[in-house]
Amino acid sequence: MSFSIQKLHPWDVTPAEAAAIQQRLRGRVETADRLGPVTRVAGVDVGFEEGGRITRGAVAVLSFPDLALVEQAIARRPTSFPYVPGLLSFREVPAVLEALQQLSAPPDLLLCDGQGTAHPRRFGIACHLGVLCDLPSIGVAKTRLIGRHDELPEEKGAWVPLEDKAEILGAVLRTRQGVAPLYISPGHRVSLETAIRFVLACTPRYRLPETTRRAHRLASG
Repeated sequence: MSFSIQKLHPWDVTPAEAAAIQQRLRGRVETADRLGPVTRVAGVDVGFEEGGRITRGAVAVLSFPDLALVEQAIARRPTSFPYVPGLLSFREVPAVLEALQQLSAPPDLLLCDGQGTAHPRRFGIACHLGVLCDLPSIGVAKTRLIGRHDELPEEKGAWVPLEDKAEILGAVLRTRQGVAPLYISPGHRVSLETAIRFVLACTPRYRLPETTRRAHRLASG
């Protein structure tokens, strides 16, 4: 693998320590574009086996813009962190990192099944993965964790800002007409406008991006 994963904190921590790590690392998040040509876009997702005792991290790499599967990887490891809303990255990221390290080359962009900056401490799983791997990343969540927004038009491509205390955290994006929206937010090295553009480019037919659909199939097995 041609990129190194930064070891910025331990994983064997309490929920309070995990929240403090998020607060400390949020300052490393870049929400301006710093990405090169995108020809490999990866979806990451996580599933659980044996009643939650085993975490299954999955990465699916697709060519861009034609979205053909070019590589995939799965990693399994014992689950070591409890389910705590807002701290899911501490439960899920270790397995995803192991899967990423199996790839023949790093992706140019990560689309994560979860939040980026649209998070109480502005450091969701897309931020966490992006900062640790120093890769451009986007949070593509199916549900809202924080924030409020205006009514969203029904047509595909429509979006409205997701705001919290006068701060724009992300966007509520309609990826298919008349279907529930997705909650998009920058993870790292990607602006909100660029995040919306890439999510739409990766979502030609269904509600979810093809990256997410591929990774979810791998993660749920």
